[in-house]
Amino acid sequence: MSQSDFEEVKNLYTDENVRRFLGGPRRTFTLDEFADDVDAEQSWHWTVRKAGTNEFIGMISLATHHSGKDTEVSYQFLPKWWKKGYAKETVARVVTFAFEDLNLERVVAETQTANRPSCLLLERLGMEVIDNYERFGADQSLYSISDNRHF
Repeated sequence: MSQSDFEEVKNLYTDENVRRFLGGPRRTFTLDEFADDVDAEQSWHWTVRKAGTNEFIGMISLATHHSGKDTEVSYQFLPKWWKKGYAKETVARVVTFAFEDLNLERVVAETQTANRPSCLLLERLGMEVIDNYERFGADQSLYSISDNRHF
C-alpha cells in the first residue's frame, strides 16, 4: 500500500458494516495512523483491487499477532464485495506467500467468534481453531494453518 491508497482504506476504517466485528468504525482515521500501520516492521500490507477495472475491494495484511509469537493474516473488504469469493482468493494467496516466500511455519488469523462468515472462510481454507479468549470485550477465535497444509 502507499499513501495514494489512504482515502480508499479510510473508507474501510470508517464503515460501520466493515468494522462491526473490529471494534466499530473509527470516527477519524488519519494519514499518520495509516502510515504507522503500513510502516510497522515485519509487516506487509496490500490493497485488493478488481482485475480489469482496478476498483478498490479492500485490504489485507501480514503482521505480527498481538501475542508476539506468530504472523497474522488480517483482511477487510467493502460490503459490496462480500460473498463473491474475493476474500477467500486473497487470503489463500497471502498465506501461500507467507509459506513460500517468507518461509513461515504457520500463519494465524483472529476473528470474533460471532463473525460467522469470517470463521467459515478461515475454516474453508483449512485453518483450525487453536484458542478462544476474550479480547476487546468480545469472544475471539484464533485460527492457525501450518506450512504442511495445502489449500
